[in-house]
Amino acid sequence: MKSIEIKGTARTIAERSSEQARALKAIRKDKGVPCVLYGGGENVHFTVPADGLRNLVYTPHIYVVDLIIDGKKVNAIMKDIQFHPVKDTILHVDFYQIDESKPIVMEVPVQLEGLAEGVKAGGKLALQIRKLKVRALYNVIPERLVVNVSHLGLGKTVKVGELKYEGLELLNAKEAVVCAVKLTRAARGAQAAAGN
Repeated sequence: MKSIEIKGTARTIAERSSEQARALKAIRKDKGVPCVLYGGGENVHFTVPADGLRNLVYTPHIYVVDLIIDGKKVNAIMKDIQFHPVKDTILHVDFYQIDESKPIVMEVPVQLEGLAEGVKAGGKLALQIRKLKVRALYNVIPERLVVNVSHLGLGKTVKVGELKYEGLELLNAKEAVVCAVKLTRAARGAQAAAGN
């Protein structure tokens, strides 16, 4: 898994919620993003410049984050992100500190590989789930989960329960369809003609 460095500055949390709301508004006005780091015993509240999150958020890749908060380095993953409902700017990010001995839960992109039999017969390959949720030690998690579709015929699917990856536990529902070869009008016509 690739790593990315993000620098932040620790911030204190106000006692009263009204003061806290004002502080968060001021951070966002200065083009900062309030963040919280969980998993290291005590939660760490910090601020990151919005530009510093661009390469982490707007990418199809997954990263281990080298968080540097006031000069102190911590390995983490991005756990949750909140966007403004209208402007689509980043409002808040949660990070989770990595413990090398404990498994983490992360969403990993799916990559289809091979030319499906059903596509050769005129069907259309459709990816239904773009990311699968996995539980594993962070150093075992791959950058993407490759699914070979060469064997897939017309109208056939690959379900989560059929996939196996060493060292990874897939958390999605076993019956969830990852990809399918859908019948197109042309393929239906060819099937009907072959049947006559």
